Amino acid sequence: MQDLKKISGIAILFIVVLRLAIGWQLLYEGLWKIDSLSSTRPWTAAGYLNNAKGPFRDHFRSMTGDPNDLNWLDADKVKAKWLAWEQRFLNHHPNLTNAQKAKLHQMVIGSPSFAAELSALPPEVKIRGSLGNVVKYDAKRKRLIVDGEKHLTPAEKQRLQSMVPVKKGPNGKLEGGTALDREFYVAVDKVYARSARLSYIEQMQASLRGNPELAGQINVKQEGTIDGKRIGKIEQYKINLDRYEEKLTQADQQFKVDHLNKLWAEIQKLKADLVNPIRAMEEEMETEANKLLTPEQIAAGPVPHEDTQIHRVNMMTIASLTILGILLLVGFGTRIAAIGAAGMLFSFYLVMPPWPGVPEAPGPEHSFIINKNLIEVIALLAIAALPTGTWFGIDGLVYRFFHKKKKSAK
Repeated sequence: MQDLKKISGIAILFIVVLRLAIGWQLLYEGLWKIDSLSSTRPWTAAGYLNNAKGPFRDHFRSMTGDPNDLNWLDADKVKAKWLAWEQRFLNHHPNLTNAQKAKLHQMVIGSPSFAAELSALPPEVKIRGSLGNVVKYDAKRKRLIVDGEKHLTPAEKQRLQSMVPVKKGPNGKLEGGTALDREFYVAVDKVYARSARLSYIEQMQASLRGNPELAGQINVKQEGTIDGKRIGKIEQYKINLDRYEEKLTQADQQFKVDHLNKLWAEIQKLKADLVNPIRAMEEEMETEANKLLTPEQIAAGPVPHEDTQIHRVNMMTIASLTILGILLLVGFGTRIAAIGAAGMLFSFYLVMPPWPGVPEAPGPEHSFIINKNLIEVIALLAIAALPTGTWFGIDGLVYRFFHKKKKSAK
């Protein structure tokens, strides 16, 4: 083994081809992931890490920062996330006009108030009590104003319009009352339509906090009884997660593992039902924001990603795949590159190791102890043990340059 001259030419050829093949695979994976970053669905390692199994499960899942996507179900955290995104959007596009900034702010957070022009308030209209907390008339600016945080409900709209003797005829034309009464009726219609547009943060909060099916419901009259509290899907999801973690430590037989796999599938379906609508809302918000931009502003590129733990993991993975793939292809620092690639692939192997007692990884592949990742690790270690870079690559040029210089010196 010491005499490398005894290695046949065909063996050298196939070892070099193996190195090039693995290098190309890593490079292409890296380039594909880079290309996806500018798409609507950028690649992320979150799904792979969240489904980690085996003894290192907790370590790999913790790398995502939010392995069960619970932050997506916390209205305060989602609000903070979207406000931070709005600020990044503004920082990335410093040349936005005041009108664009106002539209963006209204779209993300909402308007502080909604108004419709009204020359005067009809004498018979008295806005008092709970209605007065929502609607006001500004005599100086001649506007009917609705509080932006409270909005105008259909019942409140009906109450306001019933204060004037005006009705819509069969053809939609207003009938009855004075000209001022009809102006008031139209102003209420306008301000109601404007206040009905919820911002994305308000839509999210209405979904996570205001939807009884998700947030649950408390019946004060039946407090202390079994009917006093109705558990929502969010709480049910958290309960199922706790059950899974508890049973995971007791899964020492195959039927228990099968039961766990079924429970995990149910949890993932419930998570998708809860989280995907909020994610879709975020994507829609970002798409709508980009529609506000001019072609010159769009040329500045996408808004930088939030600097989260999973984003750093994604960038490190992409950089490692791309750089190590290039080094293996060109044969530069080949041994170090092969060892680095082997370490990276071995970490992929440990995320879902095909070991006895570990739930089987999802997908068509069936492995026991050895899988494709481990085979590539072994191949890379074999490449690191041989001077393949000097056989074909920049390492050979560097070696010959210094060897020639050394000979000249002697």
